[in-house]
Amino acid sequence: MERSSRLLVNTGEGKGKSSAAFGVMSRGWARGWNVVVIQFVKGGKWKTGERKLADQLGIEFHTLGDGFTWESDDLVTTAELGKQAWQLAKTKIDANAYDLIILDELTYAITYGWIEEAPVLETLQNRPARTNIVITGRGATEGLIAVADTVTEMRKIKHAYDQGIKAKKGIEY
Repeated sequence: MERSSRLLVNTGEGKGKSSAAFGVMSRGWARGWNVVVIQFVKGGKWKTGERKLADQLGIEFHTLGDGFTWESDDLVTTAELGKQAWQLAKTKIDANAYDLIILDELTYAITYGWIEEAPVLETLQNRPARTNIVITGRGATEGLIAVADTVTEMRKIKHAYDQGIKAKKGIEY
C-alpha cells in the first residue's frame, strides 16, 4: 500500500533523538501542518526549550509523564501516566486531524511494560494516510523497527553527562 505519510523512529543510546524530532516539528509547522506533541516521560514541571517554541508557534503540546523513571517514587503512578499518554496518542492518531504527531519517549512505555506493543503497532500501521509520526526513545523494539519507514540509531561516542557535566539549557532541554 502506498502511503503518503511516514513513520520515523529515533532510537539508541546517543543524544539527539528528541532534538531531531523537534527539528521535524519545526519543519512541519513551517509547511502549515497541524502538529501535536505527546511526551511520555517528561513531566509538566519541565520548562524545555521545545515546549517554549511549541507554545510560541501555537503547536499543541502534551507533557504527561512524571519525570524520569529512575527518579520516580511511585512507579505504579508512572506506569498509569504512560497508559494515559498512549490513550491520548491513540485518540490523536485515530482523529485524522494531524499531519504530524511526535510521540516523544514512547519506546519506554512499551519496554517498561506500561502498554502492550501489539495494539500500538496496529494503531501505527492503520494510521490515517496523512498522519506522519515520529517516535523517540532508547531501546526501540523489533516490532517498532519493523513497522517504521525510517529508523535512525543515535550512537553515543562520548557524552558530557558521563564526565559529570550537568544538562545545559538550550542544548539538552
